[in-house]
Amino acid sequence: MPFESLKPQVVALLSKQEHTLTEKLTAICELLRQSIDYYNWVGFYFKNGDKEELKLRAFSGEPTEHTIIPFGKGICGQVAVSNENFVVPDVKAQDNYIACSIDVKAEIVIPLFVAGENIGQIDIDSHSVDPFCQEDEHFLTFVNQSVAQIINKNDF
Repeated sequence: MPFESLKPQVVALLSKQEHTLTEKLTAICELLRQSIDYYNWVGFYFKNGDKEELKLRAFSGEPTEHTIIPFGKGICGQVAVSNENFVVPDVKAQDNYIACSIDVKAEIVIPLFVAGENIGQIDIDSHSVDPFCQEDEHFLTFVNQSVAQIINKNDF
């Protein structure tokens, strides 16, 4: 797994002072999608102001019509409520799944916390069944912790 070699690249992308937060997040999405063969779509959703919904901020992969996701709906919406990692080995087995593409077979969503508050998440879709393991969870938690260090509440 390339996770250890990707960590310094994630940190480097986040340290680029000349880029906006959205540009940094998009660069991370692109890095992860291009570096890990079963990461077919990578995106960051964040709480949309005071609304009980998530808004897509940055992504890499096929465009999605799901740019706004109500809390509780789909895997992302469930993570917004549960504050816990959610690994779905086979999306067909999920009743509360929002299909972004017929090609998606599995999904992993990791919440992003700033000062103890779940403000967003990283969402990965895969075209393979059951590709995610504990190393994915640990790595994506690292990515979110790194992102959290540069987030300012004024960014939202």
